[in-house]
Amino acid sequence: MIVGIGVDLVDVPRFEEHLARTPRLLPRLFAPAERVLKPRSLAARYAAKEALIKALGGSDGVHWTDIEVTSEPSGRPVFALSGETAATIAARGITAVHLSMSHDAGLATAYVVAEAASELEPTREDTA
Repeated sequence: MIVGIGVDLVDVPRFEEHLARTPRLLPRLFAPAERVLKPRSLAARYAAKEALIKALGGSDGVHWTDIEVTSEPSGRPVFALSGETAATIAARGITAVHLSMSHDAGLATAYVVAEAASELEPTREDTA
Protein backbone atom coordinates (compact mmCIF):
# COMPACT_ATOMS: atom_id res chain seq x y z
CA MET A 1 0.00 0.00 0.00
CA ILE A 2 1.34 3.45 -0.89
CA VAL A 3 1.82 5.51 2.26
CA GLY A 4 3.55 8.54 0.76
CA ILE A 5 4.75 10.19 -2.41
CA GLY A 6 7.20 13.01 -2.91
CA VAL A 7 8.57 14.99 -5.82
CA ASP A 8 11.22 17.69 -6.04
CA LEU A 9 12.75 19.86 -8.76
CA VAL A 10 16.15 21.55 -8.52
CA ASP A 11 17.64 24.29 -10.72
CA VAL A 12 21.12 22.85 -11.37
CA PRO A 13 23.05 26.13 -11.99
CA ARG A 14 21.51 27.71 -8.89
CA PHE A 15 22.32 24.60 -6.83
CA GLU A 16 25.91 24.68 -8.12
CA GLU A 17 26.19 28.34 -7.07
CA HIS A 18 24.97 27.48 -3.55
CA LEU A 19 27.59 24.72 -3.26
CA ALA A 20 30.36 27.05 -4.47
CA ARG A 21 29.27 29.82 -2.10
CA THR A 22 28.85 27.51 0.91
CA PRO A 23 31.36 24.63 0.71
CA ARG A 24 30.22 23.15 4.05
CA LEU A 25 26.93 22.16 2.40
CA LEU A 26 28.62 19.28 0.58
CA PRO A 27 29.48 17.26 3.72
CA ARG A 28 26.18 18.26 5.39
CA LEU A 29 24.00 17.04 2.53
CA PHE A 30 25.87 14.15 0.94
CA ALA A 31 27.44 10.86 1.93
CA PRO A 32 31.19 10.57 1.20
CA ALA A 33 30.70 8.50 -1.99
CA GLU A 34 28.30 11.12 -3.39
CA ARG A 35 30.58 14.12 -2.82
CA VAL A 36 32.78 13.36 -5.86
CA LEU A 37 29.89 13.51 -8.36
CA LYS A 38 29.22 16.24 -10.91
CA PRO A 39 26.86 19.09 -9.91
CA ARG A 40 23.96 17.81 -12.04
CA SER A 41 24.18 14.41 -10.32
CA LEU A 42 24.40 16.06 -6.90
CA ALA A 43 21.36 18.17 -7.74
CA ALA A 44 19.39 15.04 -8.70
CA ARG A 45 20.44 13.37 -5.45
CA TYR A 46 19.44 16.44 -3.47
CA ALA A 47 16.04 16.33 -5.21
CA ALA A 48 15.79 12.62 -4.33
CA LYS A 49 16.47 13.29 -0.65
CA GLU A 50 13.93 16.14 -0.59
CA ALA A 51 11.37 13.92 -2.33
CA LEU A 52 12.00 11.17 0.23
CA ILE A 53 11.41 13.59 3.10
CA LYS A 54 8.16 14.68 1.44
CA ALA A 55 7.08 11.06 0.96
CA LEU A 56 7.74 10.44 4.66
CA GLY A 57 5.66 13.46 5.64
CA GLY A 58 8.52 15.34 7.29
CA SER A 59 12.12 15.22 8.39
CA ASP A 60 11.75 13.94 11.97
CA GLY A 61 14.34 11.20 12.48
CA VAL A 62 15.86 11.77 9.03
CA HIS A 63 19.48 12.82 8.49
CA TRP A 64 20.82 13.87 5.10
CA THR A 65 24.01 11.83 5.22
CA ASP A 66 22.06 8.71 6.26
CA ILE A 67 20.41 8.87 2.83
CA GLU A 68 22.73 7.85 0.01
CA VAL A 69 21.58 7.45 -3.57
CA THR A 70 23.35 4.57 -5.27
CA SER A 71 22.70 2.57 -8.41
CA GLU A 72 21.93 -1.06 -9.06
CA PRO A 73 24.07 -2.77 -11.73
CA SER A 74 21.29 -1.98 -14.23
CA GLY A 75 21.69 1.74 -13.47
CA ARG A 76 18.40 1.99 -11.58
CA PRO A 77 18.76 4.51 -8.73
CA VAL A 78 18.07 3.25 -5.21
CA PHE A 79 18.38 4.59 -1.69
CA ALA A 80 20.99 3.13 0.64
CA LEU A 81 19.62 4.14 4.05
CA SER A 82 21.57 3.91 7.29
CA GLY A 83 21.58 5.09 10.87
CA GLU A 84 18.61 6.82 12.45
CA THR A 85 17.00 7.37 9.04
CA ALA A 86 16.84 3.62 8.33
CA ALA A 87 15.46 3.01 11.83
CA THR A 88 12.84 5.75 11.42
CA ILE A 89 11.64 4.36 8.10
CA ALA A 90 11.43 0.83 9.52
CA ALA A 91 9.57 2.09 12.61
CA ARG A 92 6.99 3.70 10.33
CA GLY A 93 6.33 0.31 8.75
CA ILE A 94 7.71 1.34 5.36
CA THR A 95 8.83 -1.78 3.52
CA ALA A 96 9.87 -0.32 0.15
CA VAL A 97 10.94 3.05 -1.23
CA HIS A 98 10.92 3.56 -5.00
CA LEU A 99 12.99 6.29 -6.65
CA SER A 100 13.14 7.82 -10.11
CA MET A 101 15.45 10.71 -11.00
CA SER A 102 16.36 12.69 -14.08
CA HIS A 103 18.28 15.79 -15.13
CA ASP A 104 18.06 17.79 -18.34
CA ALA A 105 18.10 21.41 -19.54
CA GLY A 106 19.50 22.72 -16.24
CA LEU A 107 16.91 20.98 -14.07
CA ALA A 108 17.07 17.87 -11.90
CA THR A 109 14.00 16.08 -10.63
CA ALA A 110 13.19 13.12 -8.42
CA TYR A 111 10.04 11.21 -7.57
CA VAL A 112 9.67 8.89 -4.57
CA VAL A 113 6.95 6.42 -3.60
CA ALA A 114 6.97 4.90 -0.09
CA GLU A 115 5.16 1.61 0.48
CA ALA A 116 4.08 -0.30 3.57
CA ALA A 117 2.62 -3.77 3.92
CA SER A 118 -1.13 -3.62 3.30
CA GLU A 119 -3.28 -3.47 6.33
CA LEU A 120 -6.24 -5.74 6.78
CA GLU A 121 -9.61 -4.30 5.90
CA PRO A 122 -11.30 -2.95 9.06
CA THR A 123 -13.99 -5.17 10.52
CA ARG A 124 -17.40 -3.88 11.47
CA GLU A 125 -16.28 -3.77 15.13
CA ASP A 126 -13.27 -1.63 14.19
CA THR A 127 -15.43 1.04 12.57
CA ALA A 128 -18.09 1.21 15.30
